[in-house]
Amino acid sequence: MNFTVEQLQENYAKFLSYIDTYITGERGEQLKKLYTDHAERIMLMPASSVDHHHNTFPGGYVDHVMRVVDCALKLKELWSSMGAYINYTDEELVFAALNHDLGKIGTEEAEQYQINDSEWHRKNQGKLYKYNPVNPFMMVPDRSLFLLQQRGIKVSFNEYLGIKVHDGLYEDGNKPYFVAHSKESKLRCNLPILLHHADHMAARIEFEMWDRNEGSQGKEPIKEKRKPSVPQNLPEGEKEALMDVFNTLFK
Repeated sequence: MNFTVEQLQENYAKFLSYIDTYITGERGEQLKKLYTDHAERIMLMPASSVDHHHNTFPGGYVDHVMRVVDCALKLKELWSSMGAYINYTDEELVFAALNHDLGKIGTEEAEQYQINDSEWHRKNQGKLYKYNPVNPFMMVPDRSLFLLQQRGIKVSFNEYLGIKVHDGLYEDGNKPYFVAHSKESKLRCNLPILLHHADHMAARIEFEMWDRNEGSQGKEPIKEKRKPSVPQNLPEGEKEALMDVFNTLFK
C-alpha cells in the first residue's frame, strides 16, 4: 500500500485523536507528547519488517494500531452482548491497544526499522526492513512498557498485562497466563484475551489485503499434478494392483 503525504498526515492526526477521546488526565498529555516527540518516525514507520507479515510499508504502523483499537472496541461490544464480564474501562482497553506495539518505534534515541539495503533479502525473502543494530535487543511488549515508564506514564494492572501478553500463545513466555492449571491462576480480566484477538484479527486482515493486491502477483500458476505411468510390461495382475494404488493416491 502506498499512502500519499496527505494520507499519512491524516492517519497520524486520527491516531492522536484516539488519545484525546479516550485517555484522560495527565497521562493523556504525557502520551501525546511521547508520540508527537517522535511524530515523523511514527508517521512513516511500518508495522513489521517482512512483506508477508503485515503492513510492511511507510505508515503501516499507524494504520495497524488504529485497526487494532477499532477491532478491540468492536470485540468488547460482542463479548459484552454474549454475557462476558467486562471489568475494565474503555480507557484501559484503548490505552493497551494504542501502546501494544509501542516498542516497535525503537528507543528514544534511535528508530527500530531501517530500509533494508540488501536487494537480495528484499527480493528473495521479502525483508523490506532490517532492525537497527544500535538498539539493544528487547521483546516488543517489554520495550513498550519500558518506554511508558521511561516517560513516567502510569499503567494500570489490566493495561500492563494486556500489553505484556498481547501476542498470546505465539510467545512461549505467555503460556502461564493463557493455560491455567488452577482457578487462582486464571486471568481475572478478559482484556488481555480480547486484545490478543483484536491484534490477530487486524494483522490477518492486513495480510489478506497485501496478498490480494501484491502477494499473488508475478507467481507462476499451479501446475496440474500428473499421475505416474505404470510400466506396460508387467504381468496383468501386478499391473492392475499398481493401478489401484495410483488411483487411490492421485485421485
